[in-house]
Amino acid sequence: MGFRLTAITSAKKSLTRSLSGSKTLDIPKGYFAVYVGESQKKRFMVPISYLNHPSFQDLLRQAEEEFGFDHPMGGITIPCSEHTFFELTSSLSE
Repeated sequence: MGFRLTAITSAKKSLTRSLSGSKTLDIPKGYFAVYVGESQKKRFMVPISYLNHPSFQDLLRQAEEEFGFDHPMGGITIPCSEHTFFELTSSLSE
């Protein structure tokens, strides 16, 4: 991938993981839900500002190619591992 990999810890600070198992609309203003993971999907809240970053836009294009626009879980499904997602988002939060 064409982005710089940084520490995973900063990504964990910038992301807000939904700890509730519910799929209600408990998304804070300025965030949107994504589901990440290979076998078991985990829900994360990411800032809307990430939509402006080319590397995140590339990830969304991959999601569109793999899953289309049908997201039965209620949020966007990202086709990568949690580790890769944390690396990408940590570079965006700097």
